[in-house]
Amino acid sequence: AACLGSISFLYPWLVSAPRSSMGDEDENPMKALKIEKLILNISVGESGDRLTRASKVLEDLSGQQPVFSKARYTVRTFGIRRNEKIACHVTIRGEKAEELLERGLKVKEYELRKKNFSQTGNFGFGIMEHIDLGLKYNPSTGIYGMDFYVVMKRAGGGRVAKRRAKRTKIGFQHKCTKAETQKWFVDKYEGILTN
Repeated sequence: AACLGSISFLYPWLVSAPRSSMGDEDENPMKALKIEKLILNISVGESGDRLTRASKVLEDLSGQQPVFSKARYTVRTFGIRRNEKIACHVTIRGEKAEELLERGLKVKEYELRKKNFSQTGNFGFGIMEHIDLGLKYNPSTGIYGMDFYVVMKRAGGGRVAKRRAKRTKIGFQHKCTKAETQKWFVDKYEGILTN
């Protein structure tokens, strides 16, 4: 015992220290879930005036310039041609994304289905009328529904997959899971999960 005491005095790193609480998943601040981005999409199904008005709705909502999506191929029954602009979407990050998500969930009464969540820990839902989000109804614009899609991330550790040098995959333990995001949704928004 005396020998062990002198070893710990001379070489303190040889004696195993008690494991820090950083190893616990609950304690590790780098494992906390955050919203990476929110994507709002209005799929009109045709180009022209209706699509322009839909993009105006997204611009009023987000304060950003929407991007148009093109049809991948011609579908005669839907009346769309390949490369024709048929939808618009906008990507929102930061506090603005959280605020818009809160408004969207309020319309859904904080109630989502379990199958709204993907295996990779992201989730989405749709609303029928954009005026429910607090925008004033304009007869010349009309009413549009839209899709909300939320991409989740961890507070830290995501850079390994993005950096230029020594790029690598995010480890299995660090990936977001469906169960974790569902728990985050229930805890943060006091949400309800239905089948």
